[in-house]
Amino acid sequence: MGQSASTAAVPSSRESSHNHRLKAKSTALISPMQGDETDAPQVSTTNGVSDYISDLPDECLAFVFQSLSSGDRKRCSLVCRRWLKVEGQSRHRLSLNAQSDLFPMIPSLFSRFDAVRKLALKCDRRSVSIGDDALVLISLRCQNLTRLKLRACRELTDAGMAAFAKNCKGLKKLSCGSCTFGAKGMNAVLDNCSSLEELSVKRLRGITDVAAVEPIGPGVAAASLKTICLKELYNGQCFGPLIIGANKLRTLKLFRCSGDWDKLLQMIADRVTGMVEIHLERLQVSDLGLAAISNSLDLEILHLVKTPECTNLGLVSVAERCKLLRKLHIDGWKANRIGDEGLVAIAKSCPNLQELVLIGVNPTKVSLEMLASNCLNLERLALCGSDTVGDAEISCIAGKCIALKKLCIKSCPVSDNGLEALASGCPNLVKVKVKKCRGVTPDGADWLRASRPLLAVNLDTGEPEHQDASASDGGAQENGAEPRAPEAVPAQVPAVNIGTSSTGRSMSFKSRLGLLSGRSIVACTLRRWSGGNSSSTSRG
Repeated sequence: MGQSASTAAVPSSRESSHNHRLKAKSTALISPMQGDETDAPQVSTTNGVSDYISDLPDECLAFVFQSLSSGDRKRCSLVCRRWLKVEGQSRHRLSLNAQSDLFPMIPSLFSRFDAVRKLALKCDRRSVSIGDDALVLISLRCQNLTRLKLRACRELTDAGMAAFAKNCKGLKKLSCGSCTFGAKGMNAVLDNCSSLEELSVKRLRGITDVAAVEPIGPGVAAASLKTICLKELYNGQCFGPLIIGANKLRTLKLFRCSGDWDKLLQMIADRVTGMVEIHLERLQVSDLGLAAISNSLDLEILHLVKTPECTNLGLVSVAERCKLLRKLHIDGWKANRIGDEGLVAIAKSCPNLQELVLIGVNPTKVSLEMLASNCLNLERLALCGSDTVGDAEISCIAGKCIALKKLCIKSCPVSDNGLEALASGCPNLVKVKVKKCRGVTPDGADWLRASRPLLAVNLDTGEPEHQDASASDGGAQENGAEPRAPEAVPAQVPAVNIGTSSTGRSMSFKSRLGLLSGRSIVACTLRRWSGGNSSSTSRG
């Protein structure tokens, strides 16, 4: 009853129930004042079943795709031609294996993905990368590109970068590593990309000749640059004109760049005074450089990692002028040149300190008590490789650091007695990590867990090894301390098996990597505390 006579087969109970729900839902959309059936929404049908998905506008379907993972997006694109088209047009990020055989696929790739704004081109060390012709073709198809990442594209030259820069003038972020173009290619980008905000350069092999290299910058990009990161550059000081000319610079990161940086930091400090974040790692810099940094009165984050020429005197000059400091990371490299004097100055002048990491530094109860008493917002504390941090110092922290939420202790002479003090102290503490402290036993950790059920206690009683932890994100990544997730590559490119070597060198490398992975506790902990870094994937 009520069924059409032209129905070829009687629908099953499941189909009848489904149709009944659809009818109820569609009629519920019509108000009593609108009795005309012609006002009801038209719904497509497939084999007698309503198909609401096909009636979704392309914009809504694209929004759904943007919420999916890269793998799910690929699978959805195989459903039908429409989904293939919408998925491609809504993908804004793309990561490609930039080997030389990518060139013939560029037209078809960017015909499908014609809305890409963020592009990563990565090639492994054993393969031949794309050349200038491929990069120029990409720039012609993606003239609205805002972010570009180049990794090991060794066939790119200054000419290719110059052509790319002329076609993609809206670029906002450039990251290049292990490339062979030089100062001319970099200057071409700086002269054409007036919206550039972030620049990251690592191992740029084209600027190794100190005598012949031309200065880099400032260019039109200097007016918009906010972040500059230089890593492992033999002649990184050729970027001096760019840094000095970037008067809106907020973040400066220098990792393992050769040369004496004191004089250049003094010149930078005279022109750029609004920096809020500075990272110096394995750099030839002394107290003169720290005194120059102190001119940045808005400085909030400072990392000093393995800079043995920096002493208490330089840290005092930073503390006295940079009163807004919130995060301080110091890896003293066991040089014993930074200690209580510098830390007491920080405690007296920087009441907003929230995060303190000390590696290879030997603070005593004097400075720790001063920090706990004056820095009432101190929430995250890491003490690693210190010979002077024992039970008395941990007891001091437990009694004084009221706001402390996360504590990391590594390779310090702490015992179960120190952990017992945490049972009644630090009322806001939520996580404790203890690693390679010989005096701490599993029983002591279990007792602390039982005393404070809501406290997460992580204990690693591994044998102590060579102290080589790095407090900075860049240092942790570059030192191989943290294994990285694999990058997404096009499905057409077969994966390369890098573990096929028949020599013992591969096994030795894996063994060393296994040992080094245990050193990443500090870096991993700090990244989680700071909110993490987002990884580059091919998700749209």
